[in-house]
Amino acid sequence: MAGIYVHIPFCKQACHYCDFHFSTNTSQLEKMIKMIAKEAEIRKEYLGKEKIKTIYFGGGTPSLPDPKWIDFLLNEFSKLFTLDLQEITLEANPDDLSIEKLRAWKKFGIDRLSLGVQSFEDRILQFYNRAHNSHESIEAIEKARDAGFYKFSMDLIYGFPWKDHSLWKKDLELVFSQDPGHISCYALTIEPKTALGVWEQKGKFSPADEDFVAEQFEILQEEALKHGYDQYEISNFSTPGKEALHNTNYWKSVPYLGLGPGAHSFDGTQRGSNIRNNSKFIHSLESGQISFEKEETEESDILNEYILTSLRTKWGIDLEYLKDRFQKDLKIEKMKQLDQFGQAGWLLWGENTLSLTKSGKLLADSIASALFF
Repeated sequence: MAGIYVHIPFCKQACHYCDFHFSTNTSQLEKMIKMIAKEAEIRKEYLGKEKIKTIYFGGGTPSLPDPKWIDFLLNEFSKLFTLDLQEITLEANPDDLSIEKLRAWKKFGIDRLSLGVQSFEDRILQFYNRAHNSHESIEAIEKARDAGFYKFSMDLIYGFPWKDHSLWKKDLELVFSQDPGHISCYALTIEPKTALGVWEQKGKFSPADEDFVAEQFEILQEEALKHGYDQYEISNFSTPGKEALHNTNYWKSVPYLGLGPGAHSFDGTQRGSNIRNNSKFIHSLESGQISFEKEETEESDILNEYILTSLRTKWGIDLEYLKDRFQKDLKIEKMKQLDQFGQAGWLLWGENTLSLTKSGKLLADSIASALFF
């Protein structure tokens, strides 16, 4: 079992918080798509004989190109890989959801949309420099359902500095009223090279304090539970059977091939990434080369990454897997830390698993780092 991630590195405009690789210059868009297909051909042996179960079109904004290019890539993948698809996701912005595009994506095999809503408050959307408005967000799922889609996710950002939690509560009320089946919620993070990062350095923007952000996370947990959404990963919530298969496989260390500039890959043992430069990525492939660099990893890196990613999920750490794969007995070797976290009420023990309680999820990264080897 394996997956393919496709990074489409173009956007209409730059969101003020975004640190992903993208360009607002779309002059190379069609050439980029062709080079992504060429990269797939060159790297078709990366996953061995694994069947491809999931494909994820991310970015950037993969809803920006003419749908024919998504169809082009899917046709190329069908020639190069053994496809046994369970899910094909496409990230889309609400302002891109024309009925023509929706019907085309559906016809070409896209069966899940991940909608970049971020907020239903126009003042916040404008501050983030998003291209859509709240009305388009509210209409998004209705239009997609009319086109035949039934699997969705909606992205939201919490932690915007405000006098109280009223705007966040409104966002949650509206997203659950749409009942998408899946939501992904991320705390507003200030990255140095983004517009928000520059504004913070110049004293023009002050992010919310940690307690405010933590309170919004707890509100999210409460509202999700109330509406029947399971927190199956720290930032991801779904109704039964609506988990994101592709992303779940990331957290379960399933191999995947990343295509496009800035895309990461994992072959089951070693990770690597493509260069974050559109022109250099295109030029290298025109020369018959790939711009993929393997990461230098040790066994301890693989072990600690497993602890970090699995502890973020409801399935938690498989203690027997740690013993068999890494010869590590967490209960014995990290007894002091586990006792401390257990007394604080942050741990859930299964028969052979360790996961986090509701309060423990607030501290997932710091708990994981304390258990690193």
